[in-house]
Amino acid sequence: MGILRNIRGTRIHIPSQGPMSWQAFLAEPERQWRTGYSAKTLAHCWESADGLPHEVAQMFDGPAELLLALPEHRVRLDGGNRDSQNDVFALIRFGEQTCAATIEGKVSEPFGPTVGEWYADPSQGKRVRMRHLCSLLGFEEVPPFQIRYQLMHRTASALIEARRFKTDEGAMIVHSFSPARMWFEDFATFASLFGAEVKPDLSSTVILKSGQRLRLGWATGNEDFLKC
Repeated sequence: MGILRNIRGTRIHIPSQGPMSWQAFLAEPERQWRTGYSAKTLAHCWESADGLPHEVAQMFDGPAELLLALPEHRVRLDGGNRDSQNDVFALIRFGEQTCAATIEGKVSEPFGPTVGEWYADPSQGKRVRMRHLCSLLGFEEVPPFQIRYQLMHRTASALIEARRFKTDEGAMIVHSFSPARMWFEDFATFASLFGAEVKPDLSSTVILKSGQRLRLGWATGNEDFLKC
């Protein structure tokens, strides 16, 4: 189905052998690969799809085609030594346009620390990282402290890769398998920084100060994959 996995340290890719191929690329393979949690659920969902999962395809205008998907895709950011490790990076074609999308899988796991928690008494590296993220996202200052830091660097990753692959837009899509839509309000609050009003299973697009087009969406996944 075109989902590929990265060989660490190279730019060479080989076809995935199925959901279990994804486990090796997790930051903590033994702890994170658990039934009912996002990593394993997302892998089974994407591997089972004939291209894009239906709910992700619905985020786009018109028929959407998956060109390439890279699980646990790392994107380098200024400041510090840690890359942004995105659950899935996908190149998508819809109509005559292309999109570089970062996909954040979620079940009940939160989006990690808030900006206030991550940026408390910041080191020089964190200051460099924050300036870099704000520049990419079009923020003139550090965003409100209740914003989730993970949403910032996942979205920045999409914009970086959109420039690298010269796509028409970047997208950050939360692929949630939570029946209760846990943490949607955190996502909606983040989207509001761009003037975007988001609703589950509908995407919203904005034009950033840089001129880049950004798509934000919350796709509801099939709960059956929680049992895999």
